[in-house]
Amino acid sequence: QIAFMTLTLFPIRLFFAAFMMLLAWPFAFIASMGSDEQELEKPLCWWRKIVDILLKAIMRMMWLAGGFHWINVKGRRALPAEAAILTVAPHSSYFDAIPVTMTFASIVMKAESKDIPVWGTLIKYIRPVFVSRSDQDSRRKTVEEIKRRAQSHGKWPQIMIFPEGTCTNRSCLITFKPGAFIPGVPVQPVVLRYPNKPDTITWTWQGPGAFEILWLTLCQFHNSVEIEFLPVYTPSEEERKNPVLYANNVRRVMAEALGVPVTDYTFEDCQLALAEGQLRLPSDTCLLEFAKLVRSLGLKPETLEDDLDKYAASAMEMKKEKVNLKEFSAYLEFPVSQTLESMFALFDEKEDGVIDIREFVVALSVVCKPSKTLETIQLAFQLYQSEGGTVTEEDLACILKTAMGVSQIDVTHLFRAVDEEEKGKITYDDFYTFAVLHPHFAEEYLYADQMGAGSGLETSSLSAPNGICTDFSPDSSGDRRKPLQKKLN
Repeated sequence: QIAFMTLTLFPIRLFFAAFMMLLAWPFAFIASMGSDEQELEKPLCWWRKIVDILLKAIMRMMWLAGGFHWINVKGRRALPAEAAILTVAPHSSYFDAIPVTMTFASIVMKAESKDIPVWGTLIKYIRPVFVSRSDQDSRRKTVEEIKRRAQSHGKWPQIMIFPEGTCTNRSCLITFKPGAFIPGVPVQPVVLRYPNKPDTITWTWQGPGAFEILWLTLCQFHNSVEIEFLPVYTPSEEERKNPVLYANNVRRVMAEALGVPVTDYTFEDCQLALAEGQLRLPSDTCLLEFAKLVRSLGLKPETLEDDLDKYAASAMEMKKEKVNLKEFSAYLEFPVSQTLESMFALFDEKEDGVIDIREFVVALSVVCKPSKTLETIQLAFQLYQSEGGTVTEEDLACILKTAMGVSQIDVTHLFRAVDEEEKGKITYDDFYTFAVLHPHFAEEYLYADQMGAGSGLETSSLSAPNGICTDFSPDSSGDRRKPLQKKLN
């Protein structure tokens, strides 16, 4: 079927869809000229309403060309005055733009998107909230803009937000980002379903690329999509004060409507678990739990690397000195809390009430730079090395055990391979030279020894059962103590 469709219907559909997008461009360009914020807050004039209708019709024809012959819509879309924000999930594909083109609701987009030919003009027409990567304060400004529009009592168009923040395969709902819920205004949950066999829609960071997804989808005779507008969710006073609670409760309502479970893993957790560095995290790593605690503690992603430098400098001054919970609290400059106690417990392997602060720094480096294995190992060498700049096999075992978040690891074969002169100690330069010559040293010297040894060590390159994180199935997400494998002796 794919071979036949590729030679017949695919080029026709692709041409027609591209033609429809080009046809929409002049209408969007003219309607966007000279518009400012004050004008946008006013009701649409008659000719803009006509442009709206024309553009929606053109966009509908574009999706029709893609095989979406009918779009099943359930429920009633709330008015902007009833719900200023539409929260849409699950987010699994660029085909999720279908509800955007049907409603012309504003969306949150990268500022660079407005410079894309044709597409950028269509984006600007729906008055998006632009996020600038070059502006370090963009996160705060974006939240403030969403809040300003959401509290305009219907003057601005509705804002459509995909709170998961990334594409998944719809098997569960991952943690919602709180941006849509910070304004504390009512939201309307919107759920998407693609009841197609086979699934050519899903576009995640693992699997087929963007063009392959487009090709396979356009080669299907028919593609189905269901959009369901759920009842407006009005937050309680407690939810208004706690956006995370608000987000979790809305996610629960949407998961029930979809009939799927939820998981507390986030996009950042998945990036960590599937990082393409030399060290790939095993399935029983405790670093995902550690990353969650780092976020709960209030360490912000945008300042995490600066924090890492500060903590590393302090750890170097402390050298091999171990600290108790109170000293750990002073070191981080955070008060003692349940979150801090849980983080401390991750490193308190012997349960004697003290930890090696260097392990915390190494783990934080992995969370900050999941794909930059050698940078983490270089930092670890600086923390563990003797005055001569060398580390022993025991030190290397501690470094890699912490960097992988496991309780035990055998580094004997790796250490001997690096220590060619059999000095019983190695420098970072020795390790770096070896790593350059053996870029897959983990698979060759670590994972190969651990696989089948009953340690549970598996590489993240294995197929993921839920398409989110290897071996982190939503079915086991309720087992909160499971990730604390590092404490097991």
